[in-house]
Amino acid sequence: MNLAFVESPVQLLNVLEWAHAQPYATWTARGPAAGLTIVVLSPTDPMSRGQLRRMAELARDEGAAVRWQEARGGASAPLKAIRDLVPMLRRAERVVIGDPFSRYVQLLLTLVGDKELTVVDDGTATMEFAAQLARGEKLVRWHRRDARGPRELLLAPVTSLARRRLAPSRTRRVEVFTAMPVEPPEGIVVTANTFAWTRFRFGPPTTFEGADLVGTSLVETGIVDPGQYADAVSALARAHGARRYFAHRRENPDKLHRLARETGLEIVRPELPLELVARRGPIGSTVLSFPSTVVHTLPLALAGAGVTVAVCEIAPEWLRETAAPRAQGFLAAVTGTARNVRRLPAPA
Repeated sequence: MNLAFVESPVQLLNVLEWAHAQPYATWTARGPAAGLTIVVLSPTDPMSRGQLRRMAELARDEGAAVRWQEARGGASAPLKAIRDLVPMLRRAERVVIGDPFSRYVQLLLTLVGDKELTVVDDGTATMEFAAQLARGEKLVRWHRRDARGPRELLLAPVTSLARRRLAPSRTRRVEVFTAMPVEPPEGIVVTANTFAWTRFRFGPPTTFEGADLVGTSLVETGIVDPGQYADAVSALARAHGARRYFAHRRENPDKLHRLARETGLEIVRPELPLELVARRGPIGSTVLSFPSTVVHTLPLALAGAGVTVAVCEIAPEWLRETAAPRAQGFLAAVTGTARNVRRLPAPA
């Protein structure tokens, strides 16, 4: 049995892409995901939960068994959830995870022993994960400014053991299934995620003249100043004739109301990951984005659809004082390594 743990809609999408990419001979009449059990470690925010429920329906259609685990309902919920999941972990032949930075997943990794592991994309974080693993560093999200608080010190032994579990050994194979440009350490198998399942199941989309704009949570994570962000969205919308703004699931409603008021854009809160929304269409002939996962994934999902994906740089003066020191460099790397995209300078 293959056992996957997901905490976001994008992770679940990429688990389905991974299942679809397995040799056709392993498929059954139930679908490419038969023999796969997906455990949804449910988040608390309503938009993520809604998208995850929609993705769970698609996973069941592909033959996967889906278990919804309310993992954050109080102080005792994490330990109870882990205790409930131990029997499944023992039976699993392979464990698939979407977020190696997740404390929840790190706790589960301490229990996997020598089972084979696959890490699927959870956005651009995969780039930082692979780089940190190659350098032998502790696992810290790129936008975290200070990772030396009491909670981090308490969980340091868990993080250290999880990092060892994510390193290949003579008895365990570790795979990274990704659409991102990564340079993992020697011994890790990298499998390209081409979004073949997305293209197989949906589209091609109808397109219209003009642009759609993809939102980001860079304001919410303390990286970009909200005023600078609103000005940039307004400038991009005017310059490219954008009609809609696809909100990131973590974006603050007050920020979205401000953008709608100041730009006239229609705010869309997608019910599925943007790769599926765009592939199903309709979609603008140009899709505008700031540095984010979609500048790597949308060109793959929309291959052959005649849609241009354009990425707008983040100007240094947009960054807040709370931004991590490596934020500018990381965002520049996200933009610079994207393939088949049009690069736009930051609006003046």
